[in-house]
Amino acid sequence: MVCAVFDALPLMLLGMDGPEHRIVAANAAYQAASGKHELLGRPLREAFPEILGQQVIDMFDRVYSSGVQETAREWRVQYCRDGRTEPDEEYFDFTVTPRRGVGGEVSGVSMYAILATDRVRERQAAQARAAAAERRYEQARDTITALQRQLLPPGLPVLPGVQVAASYLLADAETAAGGDWFDAVPLPGGRVALVVGDVVGHGVAASATMGQLRAVLQDHLDRTGDVLDAVEAVDRMAHRLPGARAATVCVALFDPGRGTLAYCTAGHPPPLLVTAGGQARYLAPTAGGPLGTGSAYGLRYDRLELGEVVLLYSDGIIERPGREPAAATAELARAAGDAVAERAFGRSGLPAVERACTHTLELLVRATGHADDITMLAAQRVAPPVELLLELPARLSAVREARAAVDQWLAAVGAGERDLNAVRHATGELVTNAAEHSNPDTTQGRLRVAARLDADGTAQITVADNGRWRSAARPPEPPRSPGPLDRERGRGLAMAAGLVDELRLDRDGGGTTATIRHGLSRPARLLNADELDGQAPERWHRDGPALLLVLEQPGGRIRVDGPIDALTAPQLRTELRHATQGGTRPLTVDLTGVNLLASAGVSALHEAIARNDRQGEHLLLYAPTGSPAHHVLNLVNFPHTTTDPAAGKS
Repeated sequence: MVCAVFDALPLMLLGMDGPEHRIVAANAAYQAASGKHELLGRPLREAFPEILGQQVIDMFDRVYSSGVQETAREWRVQYCRDGRTEPDEEYFDFTVTPRRGVGGEVSGVSMYAILATDRVRERQAAQARAAAAERRYEQARDTITALQRQLLPPGLPVLPGVQVAASYLLADAETAAGGDWFDAVPLPGGRVALVVGDVVGHGVAASATMGQLRAVLQDHLDRTGDVLDAVEAVDRMAHRLPGARAATVCVALFDPGRGTLAYCTAGHPPPLLVTAGGQARYLAPTAGGPLGTGSAYGLRYDRLELGEVVLLYSDGIIERPGREPAAATAELARAAGDAVAERAFGRSGLPAVERACTHTLELLVRATGHADDITMLAAQRVAPPVELLLELPARLSAVREARAAVDQWLAAVGAGERDLNAVRHATGELVTNAAEHSNPDTTQGRLRVAARLDADGTAQITVADNGRWRSAARPPEPPRSPGPLDRERGRGLAMAAGLVDELRLDRDGGGTTATIRHGLSRPARLLNADELDGQAPERWHRDGPALLLVLEQPGGRIRVDGPIDALTAPQLRTELRHATQGGTRPLTVDLTGVNLLASAGVSALHEAIARNDRQGEHLLLYAPTGSPAHHVLNLVNFPHTTTDPAAGKS
């Protein structure tokens, strides 16, 4: 009777005697689950040799020795059933208890268990489905976010007399894309049209509608420069485009020369004006409701003094969770005033317009979170930049002085990092070229470097010398094969032309004048909640060492920091020859810290790679994405990697 009850239990039951765990009892449920039916009298290690090393028998040993019960949950066990060589895999919940004799000593152990495989497999399947859904969501979010970024302007113009910045904070909602947009459209005479708009809803449809409205508005502003004409054009479109109805937009036309601001708020919150000292006031809204609602629109006018900032924004910053509109509006004015006056985070190194867009967001959103996209667009009236004029002796040592002066000038006008690197590289190539051939018959060679910012946001840099390509005082030299210097000069001019919008060379008997023209912009900051820290974006060592530093590292690697130009290229050649032992050793060259890579540096790297190739050894260049070296190596189609070869190595 007892045996029948024992066998009928749904629990798997196993009884063992002695330190060898000789099986003395196994019920039907255990035998069915184990797939083995001749167990009685056999030690556990003999009955299940395949589970050695899976820590199951170790648990039995511990319980037998200590007399203390142990429990396991969802243990994965692989074992072979009778007649099979391939193991099955199952999950078990089991408890091992000591069994004591009449004197209290441990005489054996007992185990009861239940099969947990179905539960574990179901959970694993659910986790796999959730992970797959998460991947699909991330892919969709990435696609929508990429679409959003493509529909928004990639950069903001750099103009005389005004600095412009923008931030776009993506919603935390499941649909990343929204209907917010911003724009800064440069117009004749140095004016700029500032735009912030908001389409109702989220998702791809809202983004597509936003893109259409932005294109129409930008086209009319660019063509006519008339705020009302542009607003009325998108209003007509909103009547024909259902998704655009009830969209709102604020358009402001700013003339930095006069300081005048003409604006229209089509159902949109009015601009906020902030003085340099942090006093903030909202401008009066204009007539007219949202687009496509049959409203008539009007203009209002105001004025910005030097140092004052006008801030356009979307209603996501007002409609934050847990805030009434009136309180949120007052908070925005206080936070923007604190950001502009640097009362919030002290000296961050960011311009006032960047602080207005990023610090204001951080101050407000960190307390409440946000449920909608938030767009901020700021413009500050500043003094027009002075023109740069520099006279230098025509020698290679002048290259760094000229480059540093152009750097400071570009930073002062507010150029973005990408344009700054492009123009400084191109300027360095032209100054190097001029210094090498200027006035070959005398020691009186002079260089003149000038820079100005035109009203349309185009930087014009000229490098002029008094040299002559061929001296009139001596006969022409016989033809010769081009040497390394000629190749570097040709590569340098080609690099300069590829880095900027336009390069023109004018030669006459009095010398050569090279003119660079390049439209300047600064990037807007498109953020998500994880990036909302108000910090300045990473700069790539523009202010790094003035001298070339080469540091040997373990594992056949060197790190290069500083400028690689005509002055330092000979040093790099020597270091590369030494590090590769004349090309007989493989080498990785880390260019992360290079703040300038001129054509002379490209030539030195090319020679080193060719020397190693002849010896059958590899020389690898590493330049992270976005670094100055990466930009130049891409331009000249030079093989390199953007992934650190040492990443992941211990």
